[in-house]
Amino acid sequence: IEVFNLNILSSLPKHIKHTLRYFLVGSNHAQTRHRVLKIDRTESKDLVIIDDKHVYNQQEVRELLGRLDLGNRTKIGQKGGSGLSKAVSAYGIVGFVRFLEGFYIVLITKRRKMADIGGHSIYKIEDTSMIYIPNDSVRVAHPDEARYVRIFQNVDLSSNFYFSYSYDLSHSLQYNLTLLQRPYELWSSADPAAEEEVYAQSKQDSFDIFEDEGLPTQGEQGLQLFLSLINEPYYKFVWNGKLLEHIKDIVHPNWLMYIIHGFCGQSKLLIYGRPVHITLIARRSSRFAGTRFLKRGANCEGDVANEVETEQIVNDASVMSFTTGSYSSYIQVRGSVPLYWSQDISTMMPKPPIRLDQADPYANVAALHFDQMLQRFGSPIIILNLVKKREKRKHEKILSEELYPAVINLNQFLPPEHRIDYIAWDMARYTKSKLCNVLDRLSMIAENVVKRTGFFINRTDFYCHTLRPDDRWRDVGGQVTSRGRLQTGVLRTNCVDCLDRTNTAQFMVGKCALAYQLYALGMIDKPKLQFDTDCVRLFEELYEDHGDTLSLQYGGSQLVHRVKTYRKIAPWTQHSKDIMQTLSRYYSNAFSDADRQDAINLFLQVYQPLECRPHLWELPTDFYLHQRSTMALPNRRRSYTLWWSEGILSYLPVPYDEVACDDTMKKVKVKRLSRFDESIDIYTEFFKPYELTCFDDTFCIAMTNSAREFMPKSVGVDPSPFTVRKPEETGKSVLGKSSKEETILQRKTAASAPPPPSEEAITSTSEDDSEEDRDDEGSVSQRSTPIKLLTESGESSRTQEFQQTAREPYGLRLLFLLRESFENVFIFSVSHFLHRFRSPFISRVPVSRFPEDSIYSVSVPHVNRDSRDVFESHVTAGQGQVRALCREDMLLYREYVKNRYM
Repeated sequence: IEVFNLNILSSLPKHIKHTLRYFLVGSNHAQTRHRVLKIDRTESKDLVIIDDKHVYNQQEVRELLGRLDLGNRTKIGQKGGSGLSKAVSAYGIVGFVRFLEGFYIVLITKRRKMADIGGHSIYKIEDTSMIYIPNDSVRVAHPDEARYVRIFQNVDLSSNFYFSYSYDLSHSLQYNLTLLQRPYELWSSADPAAEEEVYAQSKQDSFDIFEDEGLPTQGEQGLQLFLSLINEPYYKFVWNGKLLEHIKDIVHPNWLMYIIHGFCGQSKLLIYGRPVHITLIARRSSRFAGTRFLKRGANCEGDVANEVETEQIVNDASVMSFTTGSYSSYIQVRGSVPLYWSQDISTMMPKPPIRLDQADPYANVAALHFDQMLQRFGSPIIILNLVKKREKRKHEKILSEELYPAVINLNQFLPPEHRIDYIAWDMARYTKSKLCNVLDRLSMIAENVVKRTGFFINRTDFYCHTLRPDDRWRDVGGQVTSRGRLQTGVLRTNCVDCLDRTNTAQFMVGKCALAYQLYALGMIDKPKLQFDTDCVRLFEELYEDHGDTLSLQYGGSQLVHRVKTYRKIAPWTQHSKDIMQTLSRYYSNAFSDADRQDAINLFLQVYQPLECRPHLWELPTDFYLHQRSTMALPNRRRSYTLWWSEGILSYLPVPYDEVACDDTMKKVKVKRLSRFDESIDIYTEFFKPYELTCFDDTFCIAMTNSAREFMPKSVGVDPSPFTVRKPEETGKSVLGKSSKEETILQRKTAASAPPPPSEEAITSTSEDDSEEDRDDEGSVSQRSTPIKLLTESGESSRTQEFQQTAREPYGLRLLFLLRESFENVFIFSVSHFLHRFRSPFISRVPVSRFPEDSIYSVSVPHVNRDSRDVFESHVTAGQGQVRALCREDMLLYREYVKNRYM
């Protein structure tokens, strides 16, 4: 987005310069399509925005801006002082906000890519700019305006706010993908008058190696069209929804960009060269949001404090498309105990006493909360309550004594198969026992939970599951469909703060779900993962970053107790760090939480300043801001027995939000697009062929890599990420270099290394994750036989160099390459190959043959069978058909890892 000032010379005394309008010019990544917004700056308190409905190309928008610049100069040829001037460049609009004067516009001026899901980039906001819209000549100053601006800016938008241009972050992956799988008949009746113009492009004008996302249909003159779906976001997890309300019904939907708050991280797991992306997304609720001691329990609408939805996505990164790729996800939730309770912080105690603020004999607030969960997740809803059961002085036990009767009361009206499961386990007491293992107990609970809820995957079972069946796989719950599996139900974990104990419990459940997800994707032979493997270490680091981030947002400090603490393998220095985190949390809660709470209330527009209303800092409490229905008599009282929303039970265990009914179909808008429209061209959006990109700066290289970060740097080590390592074996750098510098150094070392050696004979070893085999082997990693260097004496150094450079990026063994074969190097048209490959006879039309080709004649090259097989496997991999690894592949990958990372 480019923001321009339209300047004129006024007729006021002394020729005071002022600007009449802002022009916002938005474009796509390729700078081929542009839209223009005009914002009037002559209104002191109103927001006047005009959306130009026309879509401009690059030439048209340049001419438009040139005419505006030229037409508003006082003299022809005059520069500066008038005309059009560029104000700021931005990546998106956060929203518009007004306090006591005029409106401000909040723009994203810096971003950083954090993850990629199916070719859709997810960005973190790094910096923002807040611009006052009204002109100085019409501005009416207010003495308290500056204070409201400071409070608003206390919400640090550069801290864990995320957005995506093309992926709906407010919904889960399961919702987004099942939306595309709804029957075509439901979309075919869309109103064509409301749809945009279809830009007809010939097949020669655009080429996309990926399958398009959407529902295909046939348009006029045989043009293949796609129905593009624009879904309404889930506003519970949108943090700028109120800031966009002023323009939501005025501007084109492409201007609206919804942001979430929480955490987003992605790491790459290399399984013998096959990349698997593990993504963790945490969505913090924007309702009843706040800090630790100031927001406890639930409000009168069923929204609980510190409610976070955590989703882990596992996908085979070798195929990007949603339609042909393999994607799996699992969701779990944390949130405060859904009761009316709070803690009095005026006593300045580390643990203020818990008090129940309001009696709720019919569990009305719990009913509202679980009604929301049934609608979004389906059944069963499983509660894992980790608060203490036995205390010398009753503290946490108060919550358990209230929550359990509430669940019993609600369950008596639900059908038996859809009742809420309640698991109460005193995790703190279990930790103090020397005879009990906390993580073993959590592992048993996690196995039971995952089997009941299942998980989402967008493809059917592999044939390997039939060849090597596993008893645990047959017991996995959820709903099995013709296109894969759906997660039905969710685990809801809570302690008092929903920070330390909750994060460890969620990690164990996520670890169990990860094993089933990798098994479903055909990556492992049984759904079980061991500690101290590269895979689990990578996943544990993701979850610790996730827990630290959420703890800082709600509690004011990082995690105090981590997974290593409960495994009882944390170093002695960790105890001093825990003490410092406890003191930091106490200081934050006592002195800075009130200011942070005011900033959150103002940012979410829970409080909107008015002249006739007390100022935000004058309110004795914000209770009535978050409990709005307590200020009015309800028009219709909810039933205490039929406490769920209408229509939910008829579709259980499937979530009501994912059912193709009239209510959910109203939230989706449809427009028809050409198959080659730029807005659905994943290839161009992801690879950006119109830009010059440095390979070392790309996101896929910079992300955490299991082979680079976690695999031990020793010769002969087993490269499998599922091999149990010794505790001292790690891939972390001990030199203190940054990850980027280390990556570049490793790449240079690999490039300058001698040609990878071959291997005469290596005894094949089988990997087994069972407990019996692990006990026999201990925790020692499997080692391969030392490798000897074998090269032919007749090979020149040039031949060896070519083999190395060809194998380093592509993994090809060019042992058949001879010295005289260099004149047989060809350059082919990849697009021609991909179009022609499905025919029984491959038509090979070369672009060039270096010694003989000319502009007049081209010689047809000879391609041997080995090259055809390599290319055939490459094309079938792009279609989702990946062949099994053979012994030669394993040896090749070991040599590659040794030369690249060791």
